[in-house]
Amino acid sequence: MSEDILFRVARRVDVPAIVRMLADDELGSQREDYTEPLPRTYYAAFEQIASDSHHELIVAESNRKVIGTLHLMFLPSLSYQGGLRAQVESVRVDKDCRSQGIGSKMMKWAIERARERGAHIVQLTTHNSREDAHRFYERLGFKGSHLGMKLRLK
Repeated sequence: MSEDILFRVARRVDVPAIVRMLADDELGSQREDYTEPLPRTYYAAFEQIASDSHHELIVAESNRKVIGTLHLMFLPSLSYQGGLRAQVESVRVDKDCRSQGIGSKMMKWAIERARERGAHIVQLTTHNSREDAHRFYERLGFKGSHLGMKLRLK
């Protein structure tokens, strides 16, 4: 693994690698459909994300291989005096590249990107069962401050 990691906006050709990483854990394997060909819904979602300036689907690349991903969203709000929030979702590192500091580098990159865009806060959600992820985010300075709730519609 090269020490050089490039962070860039994802391209359509990256969608299969991203979906593979999303599906490669206990929770993701229950909700993703990593089959060939990929369902068209993934490409439709990619096009919607790519065309919206409030969304940045990012990949980490090393030696021309996608080894990580995250989705960064910028949410304008009237609260905090019209402040901008950065929401981080779908953080994944390729299973063969874990425990090498790539996730930390990705998150630090995302935090800096949020600063560049003028966000006043970076927020994320992580599933209750992901205790390792909780410790990971806490090491980066994130604090559990809210109770997240979801209402499944499908």
